[in-house]
Amino acid sequence: MTDRRNSDRRSQAWFGAQGRSGMLYRSWMRNQGFGHEVFDGRPVIGIATSASELAPCNAHLTRVAEAVKRGVWQAGGLPLQFPTMATGETLMRPTAMLYRNLMAMEVEELIRANPLDGVVLLSGCDKTTPAMLMGAASVDLPAVMVTGGPMLNGKYRGQDVGSGTHVWKFEEDLKTGRMTEEECFFAEGCMARSNGHCMTMGTASTMACVAEALGMQLPGSAAWPAVDSRRMETAQAAGRRIVDMVEEELRPSRILTRAAFENAIRVNAAIGGSTNAVIHLTALAGRVGVELGPDDFDALVREVPTLVNLMPSGTYLMEDFCYAGGLPAVMAELLGGGLLHAGPITVTGRTVAENTAPAERVGSDVITPLDAPFQPAGTGIAVLRGNLCPDGAVIKQSAASPHLLTHRGPARVFDSPEAYHAVADDPDLDVDENTVVVIRNAGPKGYPGMPEVSNVPLPAKLLKAGITDMVRVCDGRMSGTGYGTVVLHVTPEAAVGGPLALVRDGDPVVLDVPGRTLRLDVDDAELARRREEWTPPAEQYVSGYTWLYTQHVEQADWGADFGFLRGGRGHEVPRDSH
Repeated sequence: MTDRRNSDRRSQAWFGAQGRSGMLYRSWMRNQGFGHEVFDGRPVIGIATSASELAPCNAHLTRVAEAVKRGVWQAGGLPLQFPTMATGETLMRPTAMLYRNLMAMEVEELIRANPLDGVVLLSGCDKTTPAMLMGAASVDLPAVMVTGGPMLNGKYRGQDVGSGTHVWKFEEDLKTGRMTEEECFFAEGCMARSNGHCMTMGTASTMACVAEALGMQLPGSAAWPAVDSRRMETAQAAGRRIVDMVEEELRPSRILTRAAFENAIRVNAAIGGSTNAVIHLTALAGRVGVELGPDDFDALVREVPTLVNLMPSGTYLMEDFCYAGGLPAVMAELLGGGLLHAGPITVTGRTVAENTAPAERVGSDVITPLDAPFQPAGTGIAVLRGNLCPDGAVIKQSAASPHLLTHRGPARVFDSPEAYHAVADDPDLDVDENTVVVIRNAGPKGYPGMPEVSNVPLPAKLLKAGITDMVRVCDGRMSGTGYGTVVLHVTPEAAVGGPLALVRDGDPVVLDVPGRTLRLDVDDAELARRREEWTPPAEQYVSGYTWLYTQHVEQADWGADFGFLRGGRGHEVPRDSH
């Protein structure tokens, strides 16, 4: 075994210290049964785990951490596991997104404050992955991501069902009488039948793939199911690899380059990934000083077809994606077509091209070839501009109805998602299939936290009439498991005086996705008059974290991060108070 001892390591400011300080640090660690020999200068590897029974997607990460430890020990390091908060979208109210920045702060400070030379990040649910990446990037110690993997395919009455995606479908079936309450109750257990995160191409699967595309996760590791033994093999390999990364001083700042972000954006288009990737990648780029804005997500994907046939845009699920070759097979297709940068370095110490060279695509149904894609180029995320969204809005074209991508209709305005839900089942609700449902005050500051509420279910009267989609416009987000013609992330949001605050019932809303515009067909003079009458909503919070959030959160086009967290703060060893 290679001798990993080094008296100059960061961790030796603690464990190699002389006198009282060193004695304190080492002696307290030894109450866990560590022998004196583990403080000999070998790399100390933190295992940051967001395991929590309050975040079902992450509940199994304690077992994943054990596999990482085996790898660290194998490579001659000292593994030390520590907990972080878990921002699970499944249970947290009002939204896990409210706490993404808090988790990023916690991860950053825990890494910096402790005797660590490198860190393995264990995440699962969709906000935990970007939060951990953001925190680790700001410290810039060697780091590797290990996501917890998707659940096994859901099964209901002989058909595959997708977590999240089929929640929307079953709700529609219930409202139209095609399904009973008892059948829905039974179907719940059929959707979520193993540990892991959503097995659709929702935000959790998307961000796992994005972490791999960025080069922060080992090749192929995004797709292994949570309960597959190879998930644990991957975790063990990550434990071995992080020790080498410490030796090589391979830090996030070397990996998270502009070229890496461009690769991730194009991969997100090819997999039919979540619109939430726009928010998270923009925030992460801000931590490492890479200029990235909404227009990049439009320009970079226009030539990229959708290659992956997964729910919510397609038919299959993550387990099928794994067995079809996983993300390396997708990246190999894109590289072959000149759509990815081949040279960015990754956590393996090798380039993107070297990592994907052995990739193999199995079959052509789940991962389609570049010359016969699942959906043609130009069906990825589109970024819209116009007098309704001067700083941008996004729409996931692959999940939208083609006939609605160009649409003009009267607005029906709701000042909150709750206001809409209160009347959505009213048979006399004044809407038809041409109506544009506008939901405002769901942005970063307005809700607060920018919840996944934009893809509200259709009014019951339209569902019963056989209408399956309508245009919805909102300053909030949409679940990556959702679908429909939904314009999201309208910026600036209504709560800070964005144009969405000025819309009134009946105003003509014009959506032109091919032309990349979203506008309100109301003359400028009238809008100016309405603005003079508009008053900002009263501040809801005067103390606590939510006050901090509403005071400092940036708009969606900046990634909804805190302004004071942009950029890095490094890993300088804090002062010793002993």
